[in-house]
Amino acid sequence: MAKRAVVRVHGTVQGVGFRWAARDEAQRLGVAGSARNLLDGSVEVVVEGDDAAVDDMLGWLRQGPPSASVTGIDAVAEEPHGASGFVIR
Repeated sequence: MAKRAVVRVHGTVQGVGFRWAARDEAQRLGVAGSARNLLDGSVEVVVEGDDAAVDDMLGWLRQGPPSASVTGIDAVAEEPHGASGFVIR
C-alpha cells in the first residue's frame, strides 16, 4: 500500500545540507518526492511510497542530518500521485 505526505520541517534546516541529506535518505528508503526551501526558513519535503518506508522517512525528518536542528514537523497526508525519483527544488 502506498501513501504520500507533505511535510514542513522547522528549525535550523536551511544552509546545513538538509535537502541533500533528505534526498540521500529517501533514496536509501526507496521513496519518491522532493525537497525545497521555503521563504520562512523551513523546508518542505514531499514523500511518497510504501507505508513503512514513508513512516521511516517521517521519523528521519523529525531528526534530520547531524548538521540540522529540527524543532518540529507538520505533516499532511495526501493521495499518492505515483511519483518516482526524488528531486531537490
